[in-house]
Amino acid sequence: MSAAAGGLRRLLATAATAGAAEARAAIFGHALNPTGKRAATKLLRKKMIGDQVAQWYPYDIKRDDPLVMAREEKERLSKLEMLKRRGKGPPKKGQGRRAVKRSK
Repeated sequence: MSAAAGGLRRLLATAATAGAAEARAAIFGHALNPTGKRAATKLLRKKMIGDQVAQWYPYDIKRDDPLVMAREEKERLSKLEMLKRRGKGPPKKGQGRRAVKRSK
């Protein structure tokens, strides 16, 4: 009877450790590999390079569409004009802080 109890105890212990390993993997984001076979998880964790990075990021319409670029440029110019009217625009060339410091 004790041999059967030892086997049952061993079976319950392995089930508990397996359940704990699954829970730990789910909580901490680890890859669960109970069989111990080689897996590509280490390779997949590496930084992506080249074409993989280019495929990951979505297509940027701003680069190719002249209408989008023209609208953004128009918005930038109108904002700059508003700043100039309030006297907050960039100084003329050669009249910035460094030029003022040099002349003193």
